[in-house]
Amino acid sequence: MRNMTKWLLRRFVSNHNNPKHPAMRGDVGRFASWMGIFINLLLVAGKVIAGLLSGSVSVVADGLNNMMDAAASIITLVGFKIAAKKADKEHPFGHGRYEYIAGLAVAVLVLVVGIELGKSGVARILNPAPVEFGPAIFLILAASIALKLWMGGFNRNVGKRINSSALKAVSVDSRNDAITTGAVLVSAMVSRFTGLRLDGWAALGVALFIIYNGISLVRETLDPLLGMPPSSELAQHIIEKIASYDGVLGIHDLIVHDYGPDRRYVSAHVEMPSNEDPLATHDIIDRIEKDFMQNDRIHMIIHYDPVVPKEG
Repeated sequence: MRNMTKWLLRRFVSNHNNPKHPAMRGDVGRFASWMGIFINLLLVAGKVIAGLLSGSVSVVADGLNNMMDAAASIITLVGFKIAAKKADKEHPFGHGRYEYIAGLAVAVLVLVVGIELGKSGVARILNPAPVEFGPAIFLILAASIALKLWMGGFNRNVGKRINSSALKAVSVDSRNDAITTGAVLVSAMVSRFTGLRLDGWAALGVALFIIYNGISLVRETLDPLLGMPPSSELAQHIIEKIASYDGVLGIHDLIVHDYGPDRRYVSAHVEMPSNEDPLATHDIIDRIEKDFMQNDRIHMIIHYDPVVPKEG
């Protein structure tokens, strides 16, 4: 899976392996979004046609679910495009949070799909109808499961590579789709060999699963928008890096403002010896701030706190 992801990125994204390139993140994210649009539209065509021909509401609903996934990929694509815009007078800290908004929109779409699929399932349970499952449907559903599992892994790997909440949300949605289609496939096989009409129950069970995951996704994507403390790993990294510089006696009042991936503004009070040359101390502070900007893409703002060094 990872090798395939690396091959695709190497083939279609020229700067995929250069994290310091300013356009890398957006280019990788947009490529992943286009992949999602193409594959999901392909699945929509196959499932909707097969579902209509067979009279299966669960297969048609699964196809419409993929249509919503294509819409989610379009939202993610737009989110990456807007997030890449430079800061302006109205948005002095940039537009990076649009990517978080895109992730939230995807999460809401997941919820909507779950609710609509649940309605279709209940309607079919109350009004059962015969369904004709042929070999073509089984092949389409099996291929869909394989594609969705691959997409889930692809978006998870790319999401981790560029630290994208939007792509991580799409990855979870792809995994849910594979489970959804798996449930539809199992119900189709049971119905074919036993005569039981499970089409509606399969749709309802899948809907409840999607709704549960949609609620979790909404919570996860809301956190960075509302504001949340930095991870312990990030805070520890910042503290250890500042403390590694000569003359630093202590760090306190660390504050991290998140305006989107690669758009963190960090302030900290750094204690330094009061008996040192102020020009030398200022030079150290400048070097720390430039180091974070160049190597961590963090806008560091240090407040100099002169302290009297302890003797001995």
